[in-house]
Amino acid sequence: SDEIFGGPVKEHLFHEVVRWQLACRRRGNASAKERSEVVGSRRKLFRQKGTGRARRGSAQSPLLKGGGVVFGPKPRDFSYTLPAKVRKAALRSALARRFEETKLVVLDAFELPEIKTRRAVDILQGLNLKDVLIIDEGNENLSLSTRNIHKVKYLPVEGLNVMDILRHENLVITQRAVAAVEGRLKKS
Repeated sequence: SDEIFGGPVKEHLFHEVVRWQLACRRRGNASAKERSEVVGSRRKLFRQKGTGRARRGSAQSPLLKGGGVVFGPKPRDFSYTLPAKVRKAALRSALARRFEETKLVVLDAFELPEIKTRRAVDILQGLNLKDVLIIDEGNENLSLSTRNIHKVKYLPVEGLNVMDILRHENLVITQRAVAAVEGRLKKS
């Protein structure tokens, strides 16, 4: 439909959505132990008075070697929410851009009788396509046949996203996947 594949291309949304996808993927896993987490004895190292030394509480003190870190890093969540309308609009724009550039190929079906990478390569060469993102609905043979081909990625309809559309030069989508995408991206 023109609502999805013929709409305006809003390029500023690409930046927002790709940034959001990368932030959600990011894992902040740097971690340092605070004094309460350092393993060791809690006993007072020496008596409070009379030694002429500093008042040491325990070996976990941040001032001592092997002690805790005062304000060290802790695992952090970098993800944030992006409005669903923005995500849908960006996906519509990415699909419209591929359609506008004539880099979108719609096939009736992309069925393989068996899991055979050679067969998938022959079909893609027959279509004269390189750097391809293939979208289909629940096609296990195609998924397994294309997983080892350089610059070819298979995605189910549920996994369709802006970053993968922009990353791959061509987009191959089956007729039933088009219907599913149109149902998902309808303006409400």
